[in-house]
Amino acid sequence: MKKSISLLSLAVLLFTLVLSGCSGDKANGSDEKEVVKVGLNGSGVPIWEYIKEKAAKEGIEIELVEFADYVRPNQALADGDIDLNAFQTISYFDSFIKEHDLDLAPIGTTLIAPMGIYSDKYKSIEEISEGSKVAVPQEATNMGRALLLLQEAGLIKLEKGFEQSQGLDAVKENPKNLELTPVVAAQTPRVLPDVAASVINNGVAVEAGFIPVDDSIYIEGSESTPYINIIAAQAKDKDNETYQKIVEIYQQDDVAEHIKKTYKNSLIPTFVPLSEIQ
Repeated sequence: MKKSISLLSLAVLLFTLVLSGCSGDKANGSDEKEVVKVGLNGSGVPIWEYIKEKAAKEGIEIELVEFADYVRPNQALADGDIDLNAFQTISYFDSFIKEHDLDLAPIGTTLIAPMGIYSDKYKSIEEISEGSKVAVPQEATNMGRALLLLQEAGLIKLEKGFEQSQGLDAVKENPKNLELTPVVAAQTPRVLPDVAASVINNGVAVEAGFIPVDDSIYIEGSESTPYINIIAAQAKDKDNETYQKIVEIYQQDDVAEHIKKTYKNSLIPTFVPLSEIQ
């Protein structure tokens, strides 16, 4: 009798251990959310906070990692410190990875953020006086973009065949003898009291409290594909299903409406195939 009771106790113990093991497998299995670190600058946070909520419903936990410049997000991605980044135009991306020999790849398009010319002293481009100082972002592709904008505004003329990677030496005509002063992109709003005008990236302007379509004295057109922003990953991860799911979540109609509303139409959602910009 005692032997039977002992065998029964052993059976109950084994059954309990099996159930406990199954329960542990479930807790550590498919119910866990996958964590994806996304690098961005401050201006992109409101968009990604919204996407973060949507992704959570799909079992993807997004961790936002903020950067204060345009260099470290790509370096951090290449080093594996983050999984994705979303802060740059395709032209800047192409130039950066070529210059630094990084094995990164775009995996989806997001928006266009028009660059603008701002001034504390003048209300129109025409008012800018002879010999005035104009700040431009010093990073290569940002500067090229700024020079093209100044040309479009009629302030300068660039050499024929100008490429966006070129710098101030490509300015061939400067009727007002403007003093073009390179400044770190993040500092372009702060120098406004000291210059006649400053060319400011859209995201930097928004972060500084500007509404680009209202506060700039001149703003670029939004049709050019080099200015489309992207989500980037390491090249080996470009087909990662989770990352592609995040792109799919970003490129939904409600996200587009959220971007327009949050940024008062200063950012333009642009969801086009990568084949159109490469």
